[in-house]
Amino acid sequence: MRNKRLIIIILISVVILLLPLIAMQLTDEVNWTLFDFVIAGVLLIGTGLLCEIAMRKIKKRRFRIAIIVAILLVLFTIWAELAVGIFGLPFSGN
Repeated sequence: MRNKRLIIIILISVVILLLPLIAMQLTDEVNWTLFDFVIAGVLLIGTGLLCEIAMRKIKKRRFRIAIIVAILLVLFTIWAELAVGIFGLPFSGN
């Protein structure tokens, strides 16, 4: 079961990364480099693994849900910062 979940996490990450790859073939609006794909892959797989650890280690259902929501909020905040620079940090995307 543990290996099955890891494979599912990786497959979901690959499917999400295929979206910008396909979009790059269809339009000039999407322009990702190899570095963008690597960073996005690390973020997606890392988030999936953190959520998996939270599901295994935390027994109380409400606390587990709260931790997973917090992990996802951090992912979306980092993704948005890298994409458009919502906070204007030096590594932002704009």
